[in-house]
Amino acid sequence: MKIDVHAHLYPVAYLDLLDSFGGTAVGTAIARGLHAGPTAEDIERRLAMMDKAGVDVQILSVSPQDPYFPSLDQSVKAARLANDICASAVAQGRGRFAAFASLPLPHIDASVAEMKRCYDELGMIGVSVSTTILGAPLADARFDGLFSELDGREAVVFIHPSGVSLASFIVTNSHFDGPLGSPFEDTVCALQLIQARVPERFPRIKFISSHLGGCLPFLMKRIDVQARVFMPTPALPSEEAKRFWYDTVNAHPAALRCACETFGSDRLLLGTDTPYWQDDLYNLAVDYIRQSGLSAQDAERIYHENAAALFGDKLSHAHRSSQ
Repeated sequence: MKIDVHAHLYPVAYLDLLDSFGGTAVGTAIARGLHAGPTAEDIERRLAMMDKAGVDVQILSVSPQDPYFPSLDQSVKAARLANDICASAVAQGRGRFAAFASLPLPHIDASVAEMKRCYDELGMIGVSVSTTILGAPLADARFDGLFSELDGREAVVFIHPSGVSLASFIVTNSHFDGPLGSPFEDTVCALQLIQARVPERFPRIKFISSHLGGCLPFLMKRIDVQARVFMPTPALPSEEAKRFWYDTVNAHPAALRCACETFGSDRLLLGTDTPYWQDDLYNLAVDYIRQSGLSAQDAERIYHENAAALFGDKLSHAHRSSQ
């Protein structure tokens, strides 16, 4: 069995609504024309691609097309539309899909209300958040109220880059947004959360960091050595980083082996980043795990055992509800 935790759904009606509100920081153009909508044709195409790669389940999100606006009304309207469409796609998927809820951030009370609706009425199995929300780091204290509610739910929280490349014109002017900007955001966000002691203060939240945590595995020793300049406690970042889970969107076997050695194979989850990785690239995102030189036991943990343990009954219930 294989469970893909990093897969995107981009409904045209939702993207159009975002544009009518002024668009997102990353823009909606990157999400259009990718056969990633909830139409019957797109769903069948997605299922066929999953079948070819041997993927049993995808967990859908609309990131980084997140419903984040200064206007409360716009954020709520966009979040509700995204979640309703995702729930409909799950129902169409014949037990092959589940979904992460989108939240109308930075509006905390409205986000808590939408989280409850998505869990209790729509059967979603976690929430998706961005590394930054309208320029504010996810680790900012203003989001502690949301984390408290998520902690009470023992929620799975999928963290996706916002797509702004750390607001670095050096990165964006060189068109390095995808290959470098996104993993840089993953790296900085995870360290900011550790620095703010968020995983320690809200220990029942299960955070998933995208793209193997960006540069974390490669730089972990360097980060530990220099932790005294940014850590408020003597805790080592390498130990705190093991409070997270990490998806495998990367496709470089050496990087995967490094992540296994750094975090442990029990902290890794299959991810493909579809629709940005489709067809042959989708197969690569799945197959490289088994071809990386890891043990068969570690590969099975990454493919499905860790996700099954992480989501538990929520994933099983989502499948039963959609069948």
